[in-house]
Amino acid sequence: MLLPPSETKSEGGSGAALDLAALSFPELTPVRERIAAALVDLAADVSASLAALDLSERQIDEVERNAELWRSPTRPAVERYTGVLYDALGVAGFTKAQRARADKRLAVASALFGVVRAGDPIPAYRLSGGTVLPALGGLRGLWRTGLEKTLSTVDDLVVDLRSGAYANLAAIPHAVTVRVVTEDAGGRRKAVSHFNKAHKGRLAAALATAPREPGTVRTLISVAKANGMRLEPTGKRALDLVVAP
Repeated sequence: MLLPPSETKSEGGSGAALDLAALSFPELTPVRERIAAALVDLAADVSASLAALDLSERQIDEVERNAELWRSPTRPAVERYTGVLYDALGVAGFTKAQRARADKRLAVASALFGVVRAGDPIPAYRLSGGTVLPALGGLRGLWRTGLEKTLSTVDDLVVDLRSGAYANLAAIPHAVTVRVVTEDAGGRRKAVSHFNKAHKGRLAAALATAPREPGTVRTLISVAKANGMRLEPTGKRALDLVVAP
């Protein structure tokens, strides 16, 4: 399951400082190095950072986080990202066995790192998928070729839960996408916006902790059903998660 990241990050951590060599998908290291260096350099100019990252002056602490990128402590990616989706995912409540499955099955898209696995140690930072870095330009141009190659070589079934800005960084033609929708009495469906992340988080939790790894669309639907969720195919590689209005 490929999750979207979050703008908000948890503080601190007990892991050593960032070591790009310790992250999964080492072929992405050269681009990670370029973006990390540009982000740290940008942090030296607070005004330019606030403008580029679309932050207000009250969010200057986010710039300070970027300035400390190479020195601040790390924690597993799935614990670093916070917010509605990650609250619904609820890794803190997983058993040891469930967490081991989740660490194997979950990955997170990232503007800074491209993609990381759930257990990869990362620091807190601020960078969004749509950001244009003054020294490097838009992130899609930096990530698209290499990241698409990496993601296309994943042999397992890929469930793509990324949001638009991160899906734009790299396409995954073979992935299964999930749309969260409501359905009225006439069968008409409408995409959910407000609670979209919470529903995706609950679905990801069910799939990540299932005793057997879901390897087919049929299995995805069965696992969702066993957890009280209605997942229906709308195409060969497209699913609707139908929720109550």
